[in-house]
Amino acid sequence: MKLSARLVAVAAVLATAACAPQTSTTSSSDKDEKTGTLRVWLFQEVNNKPKEQAVDSVLDAFEKAHEGTEVTIEYIPVETRAQRIKAAFNDPASAPDLIEYGNTDTAGYVKDGGLADVSKEFAAWDEAEQTDPTARQSVTVDGKVYGAPYFVGVRALYYRTDVFDELGLDVPRTQAELISTAKEIRAAEPGMYGIAVGGAYTYGAMPFIWAHGGELATGKSGSYASAIDSAAARKGIEAYTSLFGDDNCPAAKCAGMGGNDTVTAFASGKAAMAIGGDFSHAAVEAGKVKGNYAVVPLPGVEPGSIAPAFAGGNNLGVLKSTSHRTLAVDLMKRLASKKAQSELFDAMGFLPTFSDVRRQVAAKEPFVKPFVETLAADTKFVPASPAWAQIDSSLVLPTMFQEIVSGKKDVATASGDAAKKMNEAFGSLG
Repeated sequence: MKLSARLVAVAAVLATAACAPQTSTTSSSDKDEKTGTLRVWLFQEVNNKPKEQAVDSVLDAFEKAHEGTEVTIEYIPVETRAQRIKAAFNDPASAPDLIEYGNTDTAGYVKDGGLADVSKEFAAWDEAEQTDPTARQSVTVDGKVYGAPYFVGVRALYYRTDVFDELGLDVPRTQAELISTAKEIRAAEPGMYGIAVGGAYTYGAMPFIWAHGGELATGKSGSYASAIDSAAARKGIEAYTSLFGDDNCPAAKCAGMGGNDTVTAFASGKAAMAIGGDFSHAAVEAGKVKGNYAVVPLPGVEPGSIAPAFAGGNNLGVLKSTSHRTLAVDLMKRLASKKAQSELFDAMGFLPTFSDVRRQVAAKEPFVKPFVETLAADTKFVPASPAWAQIDSSLVLPTMFQEIVSGKKDVATASGDAAKKMNEAFGSLG
């Protein structure tokens, strides 16, 4: 089987997406064909060739196991995934059978009626028991499972070993020490950010909120209420926003920065610290700081503690409209298996969702250790609500941070306004 046979023309799918109806008519297919062509959409990476090779090894074994079956793969841009996948939900005749999707999209896709409930198959899968709890949570809505975790990603603290050595600094063990150390560096090196932070870096800010005992929201699927304005959450917001200013990262420059901007600032030598992911490693290695940095878990409030991190990553899901359900579920499990996730790590550096596999890869690659420690300590996830997509796309939290660091609103007012916006979304979408 040739790779070219698996790659579907992008133009054809774009045309399908452009003319798809906007009202969802997704329904379960009454067919379960055991042969034919299985269509799969996976995300396209910056350097996609290694991912293709890792995926192809799975497809070779799958096609050998299912005579008369062929798999076609299309690698779709992450930036246009929302439109493409929603269009697929609306047009089952041209939709794929299996998709890769961001783990924060689960609840929204379930509400749209696009993903198949695979609870029984997931429960019967012998490897499923060893999927870590947060990854399992990311495929679960109202107690039902709608996919398999594909990989996870978390953030930790990158710091410049040369700068710390030169200034005689110790690695921060608490968030208070992190803040004071950042400002000490800025005072000694006025042309450098002590730690690069961003007003639009939601996932870099969340660990500060969680470490102080705060939550984004309380409740359960279908009934959430914002908690961003609670006393504990406000303490975390205050801690994070205290890093914006001339004594660390000037608001005029940093208020609009996102996660990629902060990693870029660190990699280019403009910052002594940054909160970056395991997925940021390649970018940092390609920067000016190569050989002069290290990574440790982001500290919590108490000495030696680790701040809870957002468990990002992607999942694999079978579309409800598939006419090849059994085949699609089998391929989903093969792609999300321990063996395949280990190979995907080797190819792309994506962290496996299985704790035992993570320990194995950490033994092979030392840079993984602080991220594995972070995952083992505690991770958090966003509310499993379709409203989260609206809250996220509406920039509710970045707006809150930016209002605070610009001086337009105090923490209480800004967090209160953000809570109202979140509750409006929860009230309309669950």
